Amino acid sequence: MIKLNFEHLQIIKSHGESTYPEECCGIILGNIDGDRKTVVEIIPTQNAWNSETAGEFPGENITYSRRRRYTIAAREMFQVEKTARERNLNIIGIFHSHPDYPATPSEFDRNCAWQEYSYIIISVQKGEARDISSWVLDENNQFQQEIVKVIESA
Repeated sequence: MIKLNFEHLQIIKSHGESTYPEECCGIILGNIDGDRKTVVEIIPTQNAWNSETAGEFPGENITYSRRRRYTIAAREMFQVEKTARERNLNIIGIFHSHPDYPATPSEFDRNCAWQEYSYIIISVQKGEARDISSWVLDENNQFQQEIVKVIESA
């Protein structure tokens, strides 16, 4: 289960709508207690996908654009990881949008995922954020849907 508050959800939705028709992306900071994750902060990032970054993914078709792919710049990930450590937090996941596509992970999403992270996907249909889902990799490297619980703000 991943718990986030309404403001966190609004940040994800707004980022997805503002980058439409391209995929948005961002980093999720929080705490982990067993199989429960609690979001503390949502950090929207720039989608760094381009033909150069596409080349870093073996077998990836570089004709895909930010409309169907995303990546977070390594420098940005390292900076957020450093900041999280200083604040006694963890990177607990990544979020991204699927423009005009369901909030289900693609094979590309699965191939790039890490087992310890939650992957929140927001479906943005014709510029409007709709469905949200979260996914985690199981021991067989397959995505399993994770419960998303929206809680009241503290």
